[in-house]
Amino acid sequence: MTHDDSLTRLMEDFHASIEIDRRLYKADIRGSIVYARGLERIGVLTAEECQAIVTGLTEIEGEIERGEYALTRDLEDIHTAVEKRLIEKIGPAGGKLHTGRSRNDQIALDERLYLRETIDGVIGQSTQCQSTLLHLAEQTMDIIFPGYTHLQQAQPIRFAHYALALLFALERDKGRLRDCRTRVDVMPLGSGALAGSAFPIDRAFLARELGFADVSPNSLDAVSDRDFIAEFLSACAILMVHLSRACEDVVIWSSAEFGYVRLHPRLVTGSSIMPQKKNPDAAELLRGKSGRVIGDLVALLTVLKGLPHAYNKDMQEDKEPLFDAIDTVTICLQVFTTIWETIEVRTERVASSMDDAMLATDLADALTKQRIPFREGHGIVAALVNEAARRGCSLRDLSPADYRRVSDRLDESVIARLTFAESTDKRDLPGGTSRRAVVEQIEQARRLII
Repeated sequence: MTHDDSLTRLMEDFHASIEIDRRLYKADIRGSIVYARGLERIGVLTAEECQAIVTGLTEIEGEIERGEYALTRDLEDIHTAVEKRLIEKIGPAGGKLHTGRSRNDQIALDERLYLRETIDGVIGQSTQCQSTLLHLAEQTMDIIFPGYTHLQQAQPIRFAHYALALLFALERDKGRLRDCRTRVDVMPLGSGALAGSAFPIDRAFLARELGFADVSPNSLDAVSDRDFIAEFLSACAILMVHLSRACEDVVIWSSAEFGYVRLHPRLVTGSSIMPQKKNPDAAELLRGKSGRVIGDLVALLTVLKGLPHAYNKDMQEDKEPLFDAIDTVTICLQVFTTIWETIEVRTERVASSMDDAMLATDLADALTKQRIPFREGHGIVAALVNEAARRGCSLRDLSPADYRRVSDRLDESVIARLTFAESTDKRDLPGGTSRRAVVEQIEQARRLII
């Protein structure tokens, strides 16, 4: 092989994207079929030529699906691969399909078609996960659980309240994805390389046929724009952060020190050296994969930040982070849903671990209701907490006399109501952790996901 041949081969390999963008073949063919009909409408194609193109493209889609048409690296990209095969099948008429069209607006179309469907799928998966969390909330309504701040027991909550917290976070994720979809749902075809097509193609017709809500208002912007991918990756990154934080809770709660939850045996793995270990690997790996999706977002933004307008070859690098994020989010949502479908809350262990100090705020609130300023009440209760710590006992182990020594406002009726269930039911505002408030949240969640 000569030096020139080696250089040619090197650059072919360097430029080729077919191994990445091959998954766009359905979108590429769908866009080409509609574009052929658009060309027929303006007389560029005869009815016979259009039909031959449509038939040929449909056959090519089947060949790719069945693995009969090998998408090899020498074909460079999916557009070239489809067009080359079409000309092989139907002759010169296949070469007319690219009239007035550029790979610049073609790839923008393909990505939008693909991503529009993908967003619908991720929203659907998120809804399935919400259904699982809703069922979990219904089943754990009466499990009182320690709520944490700074990883310290803070106030008692219902476990259902926690499950619903995850559900409502996913609803925000779905909202971001729906918003993103409105900006994906804009058709760029007809923008040409950057200045628009020289042929009077009916863009409104193309948009209707492809199911787009609108057409891009500016051809230069249409071929330059990858905002919609960056926005999707941003929504995915935030979603993955939500999953990661919940998995961190699971990792902590399933440890020997906490022991609040037990994971399904299929979601844990043993140690290669320590036979007693049951590592929460599913939750840990999911937590780790959040960094991968964040990296996909950063990778794309870094590619885009210095580009001049119109298409640049750098933009070929948008697909790898996009597809990686899609694949990662898809499997992570499946695993995350399975975690909550199969998790076991160890109620006895939870109950035995709950610290009475979590009821200190209730004591301070009781004093406040007797017109003692909250800061003064806070100090009174802090003295009780310190006294219990000095004796090595809990707040509820102190006698009524101990309470009265600190404040004569703390009588037996206040002490008698010092329970975790009572504490949760005092938080009865909308969004709180009382039984009534949680039932209300469940009804709200049910309306969201039906």
